[in-house]
Amino acid sequence: MRPGTNHVTERLRRIESRHNALVKDLRKAFAQAGQADDSPCAIEGFHIVEEAIRSGLRFQAIFFSASAEGRAERLLQQMAAHVETILLPDRIFSSVVATDAPQGVAALVRCKSFSLEDILARSAVGPLLALAGVQDPGNLGTMLRSAEAFDAGGVLLGEGTVSPFNPKAVRASAGSVFRIPMVKAAVAGVLPHLRAQGLRLVATCSHKGTPLPEARLDGPLALFIGNEGAGLPRELMAEMDETIVIPHSSRVESLNASIAASIVLYEITRQKQ
Repeated sequence: MRPGTNHVTERLRRIESRHNALVKDLRKAFAQAGQADDSPCAIEGFHIVEEAIRSGLRFQAIFFSASAEGRAERLLQQMAAHVETILLPDRIFSSVVATDAPQGVAALVRCKSFSLEDILARSAVGPLLALAGVQDPGNLGTMLRSAEAFDAGGVLLGEGTVSPFNPKAVRASAGSVFRIPMVKAAVAGVLPHLRAQGLRLVATCSHKGTPLPEARLDGPLALFIGNEGAGLPRELMAEMDETIVIPHSSRVESLNASIAASIVLYEITRQKQ
């Protein structure tokens, strides 16, 4: 028997009922996908759970499927002893989590919360990424990953934007969702606060604007990304200080929203350096 295995086995509490309160909480959290601000978030997968541990999130409970019991030791050695550790039959585990081919670990965590004031205070650190109506969770997760990679100060999640704790968004973010400061806000209502902070308002556009290589992006700014199909609403575009376009081959009608955001965030970082 490997050292520590017996201790890990003792920590695992076997639950055979799908009606257990913690199992119900996990199922509800996956179903809500982070829509309720005061509720715990559900995450799954070994890499994502390790990222949550590394990011200092508070764990309410961690769940393993019976077939993944042998992989529990590594994670539990990194976690506080008071965290509930649950072992579920494979059939119950699979019925609760969001993926069709689960890895056998999931958790209920409390994610860090930020206020608009927190986000605005970080505008001196890097650009703010403001999202209006981004509906694809994979796109959102990729944007969060790029926001962290290119030192964005924070992310404003405007109305119509999918929850960052949607399971697909969490996976696409590769853990950045746990660390990048985010706040939900009505975009139009935030504009006066951004201007008062001295930020330039810049938006991407698929067909007209300043070509990206010619744009000045070295000062404090907020980068606006709109809906994947419709872009930013016309009334928001009218409020922008500048729109920029990313030159690309005419054979392609437009760039994916997350790709466009990533390219511009990189260019902002390049100009600042």
